[in-house]
Amino acid sequence: MRPLKLLDRTLEVLTALCFIGIIVVVTMQISTRFLPFSAVWTEELTRYLFIFAVSFGAPLAMKRQEFISIDFILNAIPERFRNYYTAFTQLLVIVMCSYIAYYGYYFMLLGQGQRSATMAIEMSWIHASIGLSMLLVGVYAMISIIDLFVRRKRGEQA
Repeated sequence: MRPLKLLDRTLEVLTALCFIGIIVVVTMQISTRFLPFSAVWTEELTRYLFIFAVSFGAPLAMKRQEFISIDFILNAIPERFRNYYTAFTQLLVIVMCSYIAYYGYYFMLLGQGQRSATMAIEMSWIHASIGLSMLLVGVYAMISIIDLFVRRKRGEQA
């Protein structure tokens, strides 16, 4: 599981860097309002940093089971079936992530040759965040299913 820890740490660092970047860029944007020149690219960069912060943070939220869930369904199910219900919901997440990642790839291809308005960044880099994020969320959902049944086999509480 060493590569997984490296992936976790990389995603944590990238998410933090994106949020730090957002703070710096928005502060710069506010500061330049009182100067004779304006940094027009700050709004666009802030938007892209936010997109990537979410894209890097969503897989971490899946890993830590921090997405919102409907607990009353889980609590209504007998305890011996809860692992199966949880695995089923994670499987649905994997299916949806696969679907979105598949079409996210084609959306990324659509962005080839297109440039952003103020920063001239190729839009395929921005669109790649969809597929990348969904791929990683799906991977963490799969790991969650495996971990669920490994703990069950050991007799640990889920």
